Amino acid sequence: MTLNFDGREIPFKPGESVAAALYRSGVKSWRITRENGRPRGLFCGIGVCFDCLITVDGERNQRACLVSAQEGLTLSSDSSLTAQTNCAQTNSTQPNSAQHAEQTEFEGEL
Repeated sequence: MTLNFDGREIPFKPGESVAAALYRSGVKSWRITRENGRPRGLFCGIGVCFDCLITVDGERNQRACLVSAQEGLTLSSDSSLTAQTNCAQTNSTQPNSAQHAEQTEFEGEL
């Protein structure tokens, strides 16, 4: 079972969210903040912080942590982030305390 993220096939497991499938496939961010251009992706995982906004089948600003992964979904990142996606895939899976503090500081930027 796969979904499409910016032209890339992403496998997912039944019951997984879009955010979980992306993260498990090495995609750590899929949008940037408007003000400072900082990368964002999965943060809280429960739909509270809005860091994981993504376009799903053309519908913008969907919370990836709340959207169930389904066969054939088409996901689009922030177009200005597309070039950064490969860099984000090399980030560690666990943020260090400095990264966490930085993300917390800017989580209000949407």
